[in-house]
Amino acid sequence: METPVFEEIDPGGDCECPGCLHWRRVMPYSAPYAHLGHPAARTARNALVVATAAGAALGAGHAVPAVAAAHGPVRPGVVPAGEEPDTPQGKKAPLHGPAGRPADGEKPPQGVATPPTTRAEIIGRAETWIAAQVPYSMSEYWSDGYRQDCSGFVSMAWNLPGNEWTGSLDKFAQRISKDRLEPGDMLLFHNPRDPQKGSHVVIFGGWTDYAETHYTAYESTRPYARRQATPYGYWNNATRYVPYRYKGLTDGGAGSSDDWTDGSGDSGSPGAPSESPGWEGAAGPSGGDRFPGPDAFGPGANNKYVTRLGQMLVERGGARFYVDGPGPVWSDADRRATQAFQRAQGWSGRDADGMPGPLTWSYLVTGRGSDIPPAGTPGSPGASGMPASHGVLGYPGRGMFRPGADNVYVTKLGKQLVKKGFGTYYTSGPGPRWGESDRRNVEAFQRAQGWRGGAADGYPGPETWRRLFH
Repeated sequence: METPVFEEIDPGGDCECPGCLHWRRVMPYSAPYAHLGHPAARTARNALVVATAAGAALGAGHAVPAVAAAHGPVRPGVVPAGEEPDTPQGKKAPLHGPAGRPADGEKPPQGVATPPTTRAEIIGRAETWIAAQVPYSMSEYWSDGYRQDCSGFVSMAWNLPGNEWTGSLDKFAQRISKDRLEPGDMLLFHNPRDPQKGSHVVIFGGWTDYAETHYTAYESTRPYARRQATPYGYWNNATRYVPYRYKGLTDGGAGSSDDWTDGSGDSGSPGAPSESPGWEGAAGPSGGDRFPGPDAFGPGANNKYVTRLGQMLVERGGARFYVDGPGPVWSDADRRATQAFQRAQGWSGRDADGMPGPLTWSYLVTGRGSDIPPAGTPGSPGASGMPASHGVLGYPGRGMFRPGADNVYVTKLGKQLVKKGFGTYYTSGPGPRWGESDRRNVEAFQRAQGWRGGAADGYPGPETWRRLFH
């Protein structure tokens, strides 16, 4: 089969943006307007004409920036794009191209090889090309041996033993449904009847909005590899982009052939929020708890997802960061606990900035990855020795003393209460699991300090701890 070539295609008639809906209503069969295409594309073309004319007026040596129109809402920090890029791809080839210069120690693959990898590694490899601004080419090969086109980019991200093309990438993956998409999966458009028309492939990087109309696409396209918010499934031919999951995943598993329900791969319920806590391994995410998007978190956020995030972080060892809560209002405690969890996965820099993305969220809701290490553990945040919250040395934070808590600090508190003569309500212990006897003994100590009301609720704050231990 010959290598597919791309063609310029106006956005399909299935677009549901307000502009397309309007023009379909007022001019459904008007031939004179058939060439107009998508309003965003028209805006881009008109702007380009204006820019070109302005460039001619300014004369040589005065560059005019290219103008592009967004298909869908514009998001901060996102450079909007117009139509689908023209990106032909090369044929299936070994690493480093037809010349066959193998990587050190590389042997020709036998059958379909799917080297094991994780989602974080897939996104990490994709980011390396984006950071290096690898130029697009269907004939050149990057230093790692992969061809610098769309299918070579996915081959590289999945760490495949050779350079595949859109007609062969599906052999390394299992088809899934839209509601199961996670970072590291791919969206593939290959036309087996006529591969010369429109084939393309991208790496899915996570939803950018609650309604799941846009996602972050990692792709190789002209002029160089990019990461960009993109309409689902792509700028044009949306229904033809099919979700697939790499078979060699070690932290999420590939789906089975019956994981999809129809030809569109769109069986999920749009608008559902992130992966469910009940999702395990190959079972995939549930549509009931999908990542709500980055706008749900950060300064000023106040919603149920912030509460859920905090609860999951507490379950994974982040209780010491919370004096109160977790609650729906975003706080520095949420940021610090999120950052501690990200660092526990071995991430750093922008990947551990304390802001939850789709990968952080998926690790939390599925129980994957490493827990936040206890305070004082080498490499953990604030690991200079004993914990210190609110300036009180040794105090681990109010989150360590809540119903269901089970840790060494509960035992330490109980022993100190007994030592101070406030162990009346213990019938056994004290032990590591927080209980009503702990609360009542703390309350008795607080009342002995002359405190009343909320100041004597039985939950140790920093001043209670300071007076008990100092």
